[in-house]
Amino acid sequence: MTGINKPVVVLGATGQQGGSVAAALRAGGWAVRAVVRDPSGHRARSLSASGVEIVRGDLGDPESLRAAFSDAHGVFSVQPNSGQAGADVTNEDEVRFGTTVADIAGRCGVAHLVYSSTVAAGPTPTGVAHLDTKSGIEAHVRNLNIAGTIIRPATFMEILLLPGMGLDRGHLSFLMRPDQAMQFIAVRDIGRIVAAVFDSPDRYAGRTVEIAGDTLTGNALAEHLTQASGRQISYSRLPATLLAQDEILGKTVALVDSGRLVGNADLDALRAEFPFLLRFDRWLAGHGAGLLQEALRPTDTGIALR
Repeated sequence: MTGINKPVVVLGATGQQGGSVAAALRAGGWAVRAVVRDPSGHRARSLSASGVEIVRGDLGDPESLRAAFSDAHGVFSVQPNSGQAGADVTNEDEVRFGTTVADIAGRCGVAHLVYSSTVAAGPTPTGVAHLDTKSGIEAHVRNLNIAGTIIRPATFMEILLLPGMGLDRGHLSFLMRPDQAMQFIAVRDIGRIVAAVFDSPDRYAGRTVEIAGDTLTGNALAEHLTQASGRQISYSRLPATLLAQDEILGKTVALVDSGRLVGNADLDALRAEFPFLLRFDRWLAGHGAGLLQEALRPTDTGIALR
């Protein structure tokens, strides 16, 4: 790291991305301040025990954000969205939260803002509202007088092992065709990339970086899962009947077929820049092993994508 004594504020630290960022920053010697709604919660207490400063705050409460961002060097910004299972936010909420975080960071004199977006973001709408929200937040960040870096993570490897994806029945169903390639990233690596960005602000300020760790077809996913689990795993795209019934899933698959959502990161260049990036087989053998065992247990859960 750069030797800066000021903390980096991490939003969503009790979730996947924010949690990985907080852990990577702490491992790199940064002081970390996590904004949480409930400091007494189990995940918040675990963060505190790891050396993270916990402050009470809420994305819907600008005053709490101003207090949290006071004297901070950086802010990692990620918001809940309406596409997440159980998320109690609207698309308008997400845009308001993301733009408010960026505005307050600028007003508080934060030196570096890192915003986590999506590979589908861009100037042309996708037609999927919870993806297009991120394009709007990106545009807002770029128009502010603050050093900002936008990362666009590929699909999380962890999503493939959610309960209800079919692995307990020896099968994986996902968005692409069996022979169609799509990029994926381990959530742990998102945190390590963000930590590297904060370590080298001059290198990354003003950049939008698409990030991934591996490119795999559906059939290749099944082969890796078969080898890692010791049981035969097959693959197919999500059923056509489901895609016809669920408008958002249908549109999401169309974005995969158009190339908008598959990810187009230059993996060779990324690995030269971030040599720690995990391929799917290595992730399955390490950080993903416990998730795989859990996913293989019998369950009555249905499709978990939404």
